[in-house]
Amino acid sequence: MAYNLKQAAQKRERFTGGHRMCAGCGAPVAIRQVLRALKEEDHAVIAAATGCLEVSTFLYPYTAWEDSFIHSAFENAGATISGAEAAYEAFKRKGKIDYETKFIAFGGDGGTYDIGLQSLSGAMERGHDMVYVCYDNGAYMNTGIQRSSATPRYADTTTSPAGRVIQGKQQPKKDLTEIMVNHSIPYVGQSALIGNMKDLYEKSERAIYTKGPAFLNVLAPCPRGWRYNTPDLMEVSKLAVETCMWPLYEVIDGKYAVNYKPKNKLPVEEFLKVQGRFKHLFEEKNKHLLEILQADVDRKWNRLLQLESM
Repeated sequence: MAYNLKQAAQKRERFTGGHRMCAGCGAPVAIRQVLRALKEEDHAVIAAATGCLEVSTFLYPYTAWEDSFIHSAFENAGATISGAEAAYEAFKRKGKIDYETKFIAFGGDGGTYDIGLQSLSGAMERGHDMVYVCYDNGAYMNTGIQRSSATPRYADTTTSPAGRVIQGKQQPKKDLTEIMVNHSIPYVGQSALIGNMKDLYEKSERAIYTKGPAFLNVLAPCPRGWRYNTPDLMEVSKLAVETCMWPLYEVIDGKYAVNYKPKNKLPVEEFLKVQGRFKHLFEEKNKHLLEILQADVDRKWNRLLQLESM
C-alpha cells in the first residue's frame, strides 16, 4: 500500500505518550512509527530487551504499550519473541486461535549487537515469523554511556574516553545489518528518522507483513550520549543519512536496494561536528582521524552501490 502521511498519522497510537524516555531521544519516535505500520485490526505481541526503552515505558503498574507486552532480559529478546510465536503457531494448528497476531521485538544496540546477538541469530536461523527491531543509539546509554560494538570509531564514551593517549573507541562499528543479511532471511532493512518518515513506515510494513523472519536496524540518536541539542534530533538523523554514515537500504530475498542516494553527499564531519562525543576530533592533532573516518564511509558506500548493481 502506498504511504499516506495523513492516514498514517490518524492511526491509533499503540505506543502512548506519558512514558519516561528523554526529550530528544530517537527511540520512542522510531517505535511509534514502526507500530503505526500495523494494520488496525491486527493484534501484536511485543517483547523488549532490558534497556532505556523498557525501563522507561513499563514501570509497573504503568505501561505505554497498547498491545501485549513482554519484558525480556537483556540477552534473550529474540528467544522470547520467537518462543511466543512458536506457541501461537501451535495453538493455531490445534484450532484454539483464529485471529491474526504479529510478533515484534525491540532492543537497543547493547541488547542486539552484543549481549542479545546469540538469541537473535538463533531466532533468525530457525525461521520464525517475527520482526526484530534494533534501535541503534550507539552505546549502553541506560547504564551510563558505555561503548558497545555499535559505537562508531573514535566516539568518546565513559569506557572509551578521549584523552591524551587514546582518542575514543579504537574499533570500527560492527555492521549488524550485513550480519543479518548473511542469515539469508526474507527481509532486512536499515532506516532512520528523517523527513515525514516514509522510509521507516514502508520498511516497517514490509518487515511486519513479510512471511518469515525480518530485521530492521533503525538509527535512534541519544541526546545524552551523543551530546547534541535536544531539539536537533531530526537534523542529526538527517546528517547521518546525507553523509552516508547511515545509508538507507533494504535487502529483499537477497536483492539489495539503496532507498536514498544524496544528490550532494556531505563530508562526514558535518555529522560529527554537531555531537559532543566527537569534539576531540576537531583538534588540530586529530584531523587525520577525520580522514580515516571519511575513507571508511566512502568505502562502505561504494560497496553498497556495487551490491545494488549486482
